[in-house]
Amino acid sequence: MSLSDLEARLRHDLACLELPGKPWVPERAGPDGRPVTDVAVIGAGMCGLTAAAALRFLGIERLRVLDRAPAGQEGPWITFARMETLRSPKALAGPALGLPALTFRQWFEAQHGAEAWEALGKIPRPMWMDYLVWYRRVLDLPVENGVTVTLVRPRGDGLITLELAEGPPVHCRRLVLAGGRDGLGGPFVPEVIRALPRRLWSHSADDVDFAALRGKRVGVIGAGASAMDNAATALEAGCATLDLFVRRAALPRVNKFTGIGSAGTVHGFAGLPDEWKWRFLHTVNAAQTPPPRDSTMRVSRHPNARLHLSSPIRSLRDADGALVLETPRGRHVLDYLIVATGFVTDLARRSEYALVAPHVRAWGDRFPLPPDMPSEELATSPDLAPDFSFQEKVPGEAPWLSRIHCFNHPATLSHGKLSGDIPAVSQGAERLARGIARSLFVEDRAIHYDRLVAFDTPELLGDEWPQAAEDAAA
Repeated sequence: MSLSDLEARLRHDLACLELPGKPWVPERAGPDGRPVTDVAVIGAGMCGLTAAAALRFLGIERLRVLDRAPAGQEGPWITFARMETLRSPKALAGPALGLPALTFRQWFEAQHGAEAWEALGKIPRPMWMDYLVWYRRVLDLPVENGVTVTLVRPRGDGLITLELAEGPPVHCRRLVLAGGRDGLGGPFVPEVIRALPRRLWSHSADDVDFAALRGKRVGVIGAGASAMDNAATALEAGCATLDLFVRRAALPRVNKFTGIGSAGTVHGFAGLPDEWKWRFLHTVNAAQTPPPRDSTMRVSRHPNARLHLSSPIRSLRDADGALVLETPRGRHVLDYLIVATGFVTDLARRSEYALVAPHVRAWGDRFPLPPDMPSEELATSPDLAPDFSFQEKVPGEAPWLSRIHCFNHPATLSHGKLSGDIPAVSQGAERLARGIARSLFVEDRAIHYDRLVAFDTPELLGDEWPQAAEDAAA
């Protein structure tokens, strides 16, 4: 079966399932007279595309998916992700939304064959981006690239206005934030590093000039996947030495949340009492996720790579263009430092959400934090409704928050791992889309009732029972 055959099969499957569903949301005109967008999605990475597809399947037609990146560069896959292969098993259905013809496996086999699939170990990272590009094309998703949202402005008429860096604003009824790991904040950088000249360090999510590190003494801070992948990339670019600094006495070895992955976890997590949600996520975060074995060995095979355990930073300073880094176990002189310390949830860091951030309720605003399980990361997680929408910090001050939905990694504490990783992204997108469809229908109930009353297309034409028709005429 060729790729064109697969695409024909997908079209047939969609037709058999009557997908996308017929449009049903009443059209509205905005303040500028143009049609209102029913749902706008910020972010056209994996989560944004899957959310848009799920919404289209439910008959929500007026969609706009906005991404500031050029086409084919959305998300981390060919930008700041530097692993050789994906961590997720190749057979996961991912964003396929229950359609076998939409899976990565079928896309791969259509081009390379079943034997190549059996021989494939893990999915090469750039190939996953190629698959997402195909996914977007074959579903004809309305993505607009090179679009930067500069301000999200709630309106008093039930609409949300997205002001753009260029072009007219977008007026929408619902907004989905699908901006990935840093979608509600940004990279986390310790203060001791922020005080250094910017030319001496990068965060692992930055566009690092690895070629410039050839022959340099490079340090990497962190013990996760991004730390290993950046360390490996620096080594492969020819750095002179690579020192990896880890606070812990040993690298984490067990990927706990993946180990309990099941349909029960996917669908049951959101139903847990709050204290149990916190307990699950705190346990996972405290254990930390180990770097993939392949990524770790990609670093360890280099003789000029050194791993420093039990080595938190005690001091770090610029010494005439070099970095002097001290840990409890020694002093190191470096030319460059890569900081793989993850991301932080902090809406106040995103200028486009300046009008939204003060009103969003975080878990720490209303949940009594367990003294034996402290976590600033969890406390800053948004406290989301069942449809992924934000909730008000002060009831009654910002009712429009129910129209803004968080479909990215910070939703994990409220909903589980449905909106940031490959395994359950379809289930997350379907939950999101159904919630939005429900709210739009309820909001437009008077219009739908009027449509009910006005509907008069007969199924019986009056000639089905001739005698009855003659009696009626008499």
